[in-house]
Amino acid sequence: MGTVDRKSARHMRGITSSPEAPVDLPAACSGDRGSTVTAIAGWSDKTLLENLARAAFEYFPLNTHPDNGLVADTSRENSPCSIAVVGFAFTAWSVAAARGWVERPEAVRRILAALRFFRDSDQSGGTLATGFKGFYYHFLDMQTGARVWRSELSMVDTALLIAGALTARMYFDAPSPDETELRELAETLYRRINWRWAQDRAATIRMGWKPESGFLHYGWEGYTEAVVMYALALGSPTHPIERDCYQAWTSTYQWENLYGRDVLYAGPLFVHQFSHAWIDFRGIRDRFMREKRFDYFENSRSAVYIQREYARRNPHEFAGYDENGWGLSACEGPTGTVVGASGAAWRGLGYAARGVPYGPDDGTLSVPAVLASLPFAPEIVLPALRNLLARYPEVLSEHRLSTGVNPTWADTDGRPWVSPGHYGLDQGVVLMMIENHRNESIWQWMRACPYLRRGLEQAGFGGGWLHRAADEEDR
Repeated sequence: MGTVDRKSARHMRGITSSPEAPVDLPAACSGDRGSTVTAIAGWSDKTLLENLARAAFEYFPLNTHPDNGLVADTSRENSPCSIAVVGFAFTAWSVAAARGWVERPEAVRRILAALRFFRDSDQSGGTLATGFKGFYYHFLDMQTGARVWRSELSMVDTALLIAGALTARMYFDAPSPDETELRELAETLYRRINWRWAQDRAATIRMGWKPESGFLHYGWEGYTEAVVMYALALGSPTHPIERDCYQAWTSTYQWENLYGRDVLYAGPLFVHQFSHAWIDFRGIRDRFMREKRFDYFENSRSAVYIQREYARRNPHEFAGYDENGWGLSACEGPTGTVVGASGAAWRGLGYAARGVPYGPDDGTLSVPAVLASLPFAPEIVLPALRNLLARYPEVLSEHRLSTGVNPTWADTDGRPWVSPGHYGLDQGVVLMMIENHRNESIWQWMRACPYLRRGLEQAGFGGGWLHRAADEEDR
């Protein structure tokens, strides 16, 4: 097999110019720190979003194995494949084809390579297999697809992979042989997942399984990014879970009032984004949300405002926190110890899921997580994004957003600590949420997905675009 091609995506076969060519982001950001700030400040919101979306997409052709279609977790050398990132890649290629950034046959070719690999992959569940029972290990060797890092068979990451495959299935609807095969393979992978096995006779779906020790000894508790997983599990035409499994999960939710705002609690921003990247939650409610007279979209909006208020109050006196300096989520931060402005010593957490208001928090902000909040609260997201880029232009490396920046861990020249390289999850969710903000295309494709619709209905969702009466939902 070949190796990942890290040449400029602008020179790769099938990559085309946008019909409305944006400002050349690499050229604009190739000068010194001041020129980068000046260039970005002069862009309209439309140009800024177009450039960041294009740059996010280019992560995928740059970090994809040319033969098997596996996508690297990060842009760093020797990074393994993350199966969730492959799901984001399937959606990214769909968006790129729809926008004319790539030729449609090239996008299909890229997606087919990965779908064929997963179809033919080792499903024995062995220590060096790719998966088991239709699920896949969280991290895979980029060359062979074998399990690495003794990672778990991941139920939620498999769900993100399948959500991306089903997105491609919905967009690529032509009767050509290749697009027909794409749709058939996406359905094949979805149908062979044994969701009932993943429940392991417990109240909720297990978080993972390992060949050395079996199921992990905990399930999904509290609100997480797993709504899309439960929807796919309930909508399965072959091995669906029962409705009471979803109700058991929502019974563990934590409803709070933070800074005067009601919210279904989850600390990190990514929890409020990942399922929303595929599912339009505006106006649809499950039983829990009907009781609260709320919906998951409005909940994410509240979470964004709570993030801003936490940073404005800045209880730990971290550098850079204010009403336009926020964004705590899962990202990489520094390690070691630093003394903050308050005189307190803080330990860097490395890669961690940071959250508000209960932490953990070490002063690291995720600019991608801010941008991925765009559909929920553009009126505060865009000012925060522009402010963070102006203060810390170092986060824009190779014209893409780095995952984490920590101004408290500044060097002797006052430059903040910035995570090197890029993470595929960041690039995928940034692209998807910009797209949903601009024209709702991904939401529209997935509204028409019969499996997702059925899963949401089985979970008790109704109203809005699902067009179901509340009394029918509660039966």
